[in-house]
Amino acid sequence: MDDKNAIEQKIKDLEARMNAPDFWSDKQRAQEAIRELSELKAKKEGAGKYDKGSAIVTIISGAGGDDAEDFSRMLLEMYMKYADKRGWGISFIHQNENDYGGYRNVSFEISGKGAYGDLKHENGVHRLVRISPFNAKKLRHTSFSLVEVLPKFSKLEERDIVIPESDLKIEYSRAGGPGGQNVNKRETAVRIVHIPTNISVHSAEERSQEANREKAMNILRAKIFKKAEEEKKSVEESMRTARNADIEWGNQIRSYVLHPYKMVKDHRTGAETAEAEGVLAGNLDLFIEAEKSL
Repeated sequence: MDDKNAIEQKIKDLEARMNAPDFWSDKQRAQEAIRELSELKAKKEGAGKYDKGSAIVTIISGAGGDDAEDFSRMLLEMYMKYADKRGWGISFIHQNENDYGGYRNVSFEISGKGAYGDLKHENGVHRLVRISPFNAKKLRHTSFSLVEVLPKFSKLEERDIVIPESDLKIEYSRAGGPGGQNVNKRETAVRIVHIPTNISVHSAEERSQEANREKAMNILRAKIFKKAEEEKKSVEESMRTARNADIEWGNQIRSYVLHPYKMVKDHRTGAETAEAEGVLAGNLDLFIEAEKSL
């Protein structure tokens, strides 16, 4: 019997137990059975429940200063080119750009069938090794950026994750580009902090406060869902605890080496290629298919 059939059989067994007249005679065992049934049903549905939908991607610069922020730009362009090859659409949610065209952080939505399923394993710390274009001595430099990939919920799915208003800190500001360019005179940009977990989200690309607030709340729900999925906890438990990943050496999922040789290697699957420029141009199929085959 394969895993799927075993899970289905266990679900049937638990449901049969729950229909027994003495099921609630032992309250603790009954609650354990309900919890187990919930976990099995979630496992049966899998992360695959959202695989066919769109994705929300955030790139955050880590250790490496200007180089890391430039690396975040390179990753953004890589995903944009991959999305373009697939015929998917891209819309920005929030951009925090530096004076050199790099990004301290940037969030965007990739709209298309199967976007989340293809990109969800890009989630993690990415590492770049190259000769720094920002160093006059032309020294080799290592940079890190964190990529976070979340599922985009439908309106109905949003209702499944209810976040109390009292758990939120909401700030409004003027939306604008680097150096004060294209500054919107109205405070339409929204930043929401989920107080119990200290998770923060931004949205600044919509024209109204209300639209940015709605988009930011959608991202916050997705972050809490993803956190629950990774920690194998209930959504309610994950709303109460924080977990921060360090964007630095030792945590990377993939390395992009441009000097002294060229190679991109995924540290989870072992997939690698010397075609580093091709990967940065959006040729990600090698790594995405390797993850799917695990």
